[in-house]
Amino acid sequence: MINYLRRSWAVVNLDNVAHNVREIRKKLRPGCMIMGVVKADAYGHGDKFIADELIKLGINWFAVSNINEAMSLRNQGIFHPILVLGTTPASEARRLCEYNITQTVYSMDYARLLQEEAEKQDVTVQCHIKVDSGMGRIGFDASNMDEAVEQIKAACSFPNLQCDGIFTHFSSADEYNDPSIDYTHQQFERFKEINDRLEQEGIRFSLHHCCNSGGIVNYPEYHWDMVRAGILLYGLAPDKACQGKIDLKPVMEFKAVISMVKDVKAGSKISYGRTYTTPRAMRLATLPVGYADGYHRSLSNRGKMLLNGQYAKIVGRVCMDQLMLDVSDIPEAKEGMEVTIVGQDGDKRITMEEIARLSDTVHYEIMCIIGKRVPRVYTRKGENVGVVDYVRHNVE
Repeated sequence: MINYLRRSWAVVNLDNVAHNVREIRKKLRPGCMIMGVVKADAYGHGDKFIADELIKLGINWFAVSNINEAMSLRNQGIFHPILVLGTTPASEARRLCEYNITQTVYSMDYARLLQEEAEKQDVTVQCHIKVDSGMGRIGFDASNMDEAVEQIKAACSFPNLQCDGIFTHFSSADEYNDPSIDYTHQQFERFKEINDRLEQEGIRFSLHHCCNSGGIVNYPEYHWDMVRAGILLYGLAPDKACQGKIDLKPVMEFKAVISMVKDVKAGSKISYGRTYTTPRAMRLATLPVGYADGYHRSLSNRGKMLLNGQYAKIVGRVCMDQLMLDVSDIPEAKEGMEVTIVGQDGDKRITMEEIARLSDTVHYEIMCIIGKRVPRVYTRKGENVGVVDYVRHNVE
């Protein structure tokens, strides 16, 4: 029996990870590799268990945001290639080399600093070149084509930087309307032109990648050598325009238990700020989950959860650690009963997308902000196979 505190917890279904990878592969041409994006603790799902599962499924590369995330994977026994998508201080050149981490090189200034440190520390750093084809974030600026080609050519000539890959990032490949399609085509053409011109200069890369999750679904012609699968791995479409184009199964459910049930009189004031007054005698259930666990305060008096296959509305403000549900129409509600915050109960479901709409944000954020005091419980074929409890610093 795997031990975890039944206060609130996230259930991570590894069978659904496997399903999603199979569905992604159906979209790819033979030989196209998958880079699994496991930044932000695998979008809140837990980097170790997700990475282990992806390795079993034949994932070729991993992508993270920063060197600490990469080292976390290495320290947990993950030895597949890892690309840091963001910046790493040039002073960490030796650590990048020692941990066999591939670093994104995104500007001439950064390339020069990284070369200086790598030479000083007597190491060679594995690198991928990042092209800004229209995202406006980091990368060699493709809007100034001549300068970008010359700078990338110079960066690739540095003896202590081994530049094996080149990539870009689509800003709106997930939306798939006429303006977005035109812009994505423009981004790809810029990226391709830079690569073509570099090849004419004798600079060839072994890996080219530009498609994120939206690109995987909507632009099969741009998959090239490798695609970067992020939110698709976790069972959600990146945008409405991608829904129905790929068969996905959500990987995470979010659960809690009732800590107390009480009857309150009409006119009772509920929670901070007295934002809810009971219009009649009501029955309320308190749950030990709040915004410190990743349940948005903006859902106060708006959100709902599932109890015994029935919806129960939140009343009053969501607190840091607790919230209240109206269970007046659910007479069987009692202490210790399981409540579904995200997921399915009977024939009803609450999705990350629904919570995101109510919170005026994106479903990416809802996944990522589920707090570290919420244990992740991993299942396969309906059985618990592991748990990560961040507060107890425990992995089983």
